[in-house]
Amino acid sequence: MYKLVAIDLDGTMLNHYGEMSEKTKEMVARCLEKGIEIVLASGRPTDSIKTFANQMGIQGYFIAGNGALIYDMQKDETIYKNYIKKEKVLEIIKICEENSIAYNLYTDKVVLTTNLKFNVLYYYKENLKKEESKKTNISVVENMYEYVKQMQEENFLKMTICDQSDSIFQSIIKKIKEVNGIEVLDIAHMSRKIIKQGTEEIPVEYFYTEILANEVDKWNAIEFLIKQLKIKPEEVMAIGDNINDKKMIENAGMGIAMKGSTPEIIQVAKEVTDTNDNDGVAKVLEKYLL
Repeated sequence: MYKLVAIDLDGTMLNHYGEMSEKTKEMVARCLEKGIEIVLASGRPTDSIKTFANQMGIQGYFIAGNGALIYDMQKDETIYKNYIKKEKVLEIIKICEENSIAYNLYTDKVVLTTNLKFNVLYYYKENLKKEESKKTNISVVENMYEYVKQMQEENFLKMTICDQSDSIFQSIIKKIKEVNGIEVLDIAHMSRKIIKQGTEEIPVEYFYTEILANEVDKWNAIEFLIKQLKIKPEEVMAIGDNINDKKMIENAGMGIAMKGSTPEIIQVAKEVTDTNDNDGVAKVLEKYLL
C-alpha cells in the first residue's frame, strides 16, 4: 500500500490552462480521507503551491522550488530548505544581462522578473482569475542586480532561464554551467502552455531551464520527509512529466509518467498514465489507491 503520493503540478496535475479538473479534486479528496499523504512537488514558489493545496484540502506538506523547500501546512512553516547562495545568483544575473536573455528569480515569497514574459506571463494571467489572497506574488524589478545585491533576505529557491530561440538558449546554458556550486537542469524541449483571454486561446512557447543549489532535487526532499513520517521508499508513489521529476520517479516504489512526458521520464517510469488534459493523475489514484 502506498502511504505517500508526490505529484508534480504543471504538465501533470494541472491541464494546459493551469487548472485542476473536478475528477482530480475528487480522487485527491478520497485519498486524503483514507489517510494517504498527498504531497504536491513543484518548481513553483510557496504561495502558488499553497493555493492549490488549499483547493484540495491538503493539510500536510508540499515541496517548492523543485526540492529547495518543504512546507508544513499545519505548522505554517518551512521545515527543510536548501537555497542558492546570493553570490551565485548575482553571477548568473550578470551572465543573463550581458547576453540579453530572459530570466526570473524565485524566492520563497515572490517571483522577481525584469518583464512579464514566458512562464511569468503565464503566472500573471493565472492571477487574473484568482482572489487577491491566492495570487502568485510577482514583482517586476528594473535593475535586478542592484535589487538582489541589497536584499536582506536570501531565500533564493531557484532561477529560470527562457528564450524562444534554441540556439541562443543553448549558448547561454553552456556559459551558466561553468558556474560552480549550482545545478542546471537539462531541460532541452520547448515548454508549451495556453493562456485563455476571453474567447481567445494564446499559446506560450519557449525553451527553458532551471537553476538550483547543489543537491536540490524533489527526491532529496521526499527522502527528508519520509524519514520524518517513518515511511519507506517503496511506500511512495511519484507522478510527473519532466526532467525535474526523474529522480523521484526512479526512486519511488511506484514511479508514474504522464503520457507525452519527456522521453527520459517515460524510460524510468514503471507505468505511463493518460495526459494531464485527460485526468491522468485521477486515473492513477483511482487505479492504485481507491
